[in-house]
Amino acid sequence: MGDMHMSKIGAHVSIAGGIFMAPKRANDLGCETFQCFTRSPQGGPAPELTKSVVADFQSQMNEFGIETFYIHTPYYINFASLEPRIKHSSIRVVRDELERGSILGARYVMTHLGSHAGQTLEEGIAKVSDAVNKILDGYVGTTELLLEIAAGSGNVIGDTFDEIGEILKQLGLPVRVGLVPLETARPQDPLGAQARARSLMGFGGVCFDTCHAFAAGYDFRTPEKAKAVLADFDKKIGLEYLKLTHVNDSMMDLDGKRDRHEHIGDGFIGVEGITTLLTTKPFQKIDWLLETGDSGREEDIKILKKIRSL
Repeated sequence: MGDMHMSKIGAHVSIAGGIFMAPKRANDLGCETFQCFTRSPQGGPAPELTKSVVADFQSQMNEFGIETFYIHTPYYINFASLEPRIKHSSIRVVRDELERGSILGARYVMTHLGSHAGQTLEEGIAKVSDAVNKILDGYVGTTELLLEIAAGSGNVIGDTFDEIGEILKQLGLPVRVGLVPLETARPQDPLGAQARARSLMGFGGVCFDTCHAFAAGYDFRTPEKAKAVLADFDKKIGLEYLKLTHVNDSMMDLDGKRDRHEHIGDGFIGVEGITTLLTTKPFQKIDWLLETGDSGREEDIKILKKIRSL
């Protein structure tokens, strides 16, 4: 691709039998990186990360030459819940995932944001921003937090660039306007865009899920449309916050408002649509992670490697 960074290709893998099994499962699929849970996504206590477990995990990472991996938070996270137990549990679990990620050496922890059911969107966004601040209060670990773009069903928060941008503003993070090189953005700021993006300790940025974005109404299947989507992302959020992508086709058509992943080429986005987005410069600078079903993932990975070679 002619860039300093070559996107690593990976997939979400199981931790059945222990998290130290994840690197081998990723390697067996042909992955160069991977994503996993560190606890049951449905709930319950997290398995203890003993010195032995951590050593076994790191040994497996080294054996298979995998340098980076990513953690996904459990499915039940809802920072905007009107039920205090759910809200506070979500904050506690995500902070714990960041701490666990730092022990294991994860690059990012990504999370969904939840639903504003029973309240206004504005109230929900304020609760999400408050929750993220609480999660990162006093945090000094090395793993950073990513907010994942949602698919738009029901009262979900984070399915538009405007909503993500508003959350960043409420976190005190500046949102860059205009497609200009990062090194020249806001020249009056001596810290630069990258330093500002890290001004909230532990905050990494945004994870762009292709299925979610497409289901939320963002069409990137042609070069012109992809350019427009990136320009909108940059205006509302800032491309310096784009840190990772989940690459999934979609069972739902454009603006279908449902999170239904499909194998690459078997959905409404299609191989050509996925290729159009991933061959843009911003997406060539970040890693690509599959979240498709177990059967057929090897073919998905082959397709992504072919796209990367273009």
